[in-house]
Amino acid sequence: MSMYDTDLNPTPANHVPLSPVSFVERSAEIFGDLPAVIHGQRRYTWAQTRERSARLAAALQALGVGRGSTVSVMLPNTPEMVEAHYAVPALGAVLNTLNTRLDAALLAWQMNHCEAAVLITDTEFAPTMAKALAALRTEHGRDVVVIDVADTEFTGPNPHLDTRLGQHEYEALLAAHSPLSHLPGPANEWDAIAVSYTSGTTGDPKGVVTHHRGAYLNAVCNAATWTMPHFPRYLWTLPMFHCNGWCFPWTIAMLGGVHVCLRRVEAKAILDAMAEHGVDHYCAAPIVHNLLIAAPPEARAGIRQKVRGMVAGAAPPASMIEGMANMGFDLTHTYGLTEVYGPASVAVKRDNWAAQSVSEQARLNGRQGVRYALQEGMTVLDPETMQPTPADGQTMGEIMFRGNIVMKGYLKNPSATVKAFEGGWFHTGDLAVMEPDRYVKIKDRSKDVIISGGENISSIEVEDALYRHPAVVSCAVVARPDAKWGESPVAYVEKKAGSTVTEAELIAHCKTLLAGYKVPKDVLFEDIPKTSTGKIQKFVLRQRAKEGSGQG
Repeated sequence: MSMYDTDLNPTPANHVPLSPVSFVERSAEIFGDLPAVIHGQRRYTWAQTRERSARLAAALQALGVGRGSTVSVMLPNTPEMVEAHYAVPALGAVLNTLNTRLDAALLAWQMNHCEAAVLITDTEFAPTMAKALAALRTEHGRDVVVIDVADTEFTGPNPHLDTRLGQHEYEALLAAHSPLSHLPGPANEWDAIAVSYTSGTTGDPKGVVTHHRGAYLNAVCNAATWTMPHFPRYLWTLPMFHCNGWCFPWTIAMLGGVHVCLRRVEAKAILDAMAEHGVDHYCAAPIVHNLLIAAPPEARAGIRQKVRGMVAGAAPPASMIEGMANMGFDLTHTYGLTEVYGPASVAVKRDNWAAQSVSEQARLNGRQGVRYALQEGMTVLDPETMQPTPADGQTMGEIMFRGNIVMKGYLKNPSATVKAFEGGWFHTGDLAVMEPDRYVKIKDRSKDVIISGGENISSIEVEDALYRHPAVVSCAVVARPDAKWGESPVAYVEKKAGSTVTEAELIAHCKTLLAGYKVPKDVLFEDIPKTSTGKIQKFVLRQRAKEGSGQG
């Protein structure tokens, strides 16, 4: 035994399991008098937020929730959703945030799959959740304890506002329990903290199990990547049900910041909140950034502070980067997946990029970039040989991650877990190149490559060309069966309001940027199906193209 191991064992004094729950205790202790949550007329300090979370933890404990229990939540971005991110992990239980846009059958399936013991649900969703609970009972033979949340800030039309699905009302339950003296967190940092289901871009949801260590490290990485200061004012435009809000509920706790909550993600509500509350940070899919760009300039009149946005889900096109710059907003592009806790790489902007043209900035910022500082590895490998591809910007491979910010695996799906981790790396399924400066650039999802006449066509390359046209707001390119070529590219486009651009004009535009065989054979002006997080559902478009149902 080495002398450096003799009588030098880990003890409670020098070794504590990493958990983001600790951030809540710190901010309550040090910044207890400072604002933590703003939601309409509701205001909570960090001391109050910690107390409410500790009351919720005590209530859940009394209901039998403990290590390994699953608590499902069907909540918008409200204080109760913030509190769930603090209370549930404190008990060693597992948080399952439900997508508020899913149908009853899928909600029931997910709650059964993760064996939910408790459901916390907003009364806005009572009609859907009533059906989900009925299906859970009749089709899966499972009952859960239901806690109803009646948010005073909900003003939408809903005849079911007073409907209670369970025996417990959230505020009454908190009032009935004394707060835990301490939010303990796990005994083992490898313990599961959350189970999140994949977004459905492939139609095959899997339960992604994440752990306390990874959530802790990614929360820290968020702050480091963005160089976030203490006391940020963070606007919840990103759904907290998506990858636990990319771990930002815990990042904001770490920095003693302010959660500015939003029930509805609308341009006016976002810009009003920024002006009223001094919001300086927010995260969102491209669709939300486009909403802000399209808003009339007078809507931004009260925003005088520097605002920083983070975009993920798709690379920001030139029009978005230019539009955000014209608004005075600073945009950071990140890339990731549910399996790596949300964002896991970032297009770190170098000082000299600012001197480049908008088009070149879009190209540089549109890359997936480099790994988060606390992620051990991100590279591009040949998936067959598991050897690195050369950094030539040309040789295709698959993006792979390894390190502490990678999921435990897929719930009840060992074969999928083994396959995802083959060769000691997490396989993303995203095809990319490594550029000479070691920044990664996605070329396509493996399933989205179009093979036309034996030639591989990157749908992303074609989309990038379309986005260079100023009339294109959103687009997606998929394969369509072709009798002659096997497959040919077809483009679905959403154009700017009032634009008169034609199919012929966009095809001619693409011909100036792409080899002939890569140019879309057809351009269809249609609404593009997206998930609730703004990701384009290409599997829907592929089916649409196959059936020939799209009409230009």
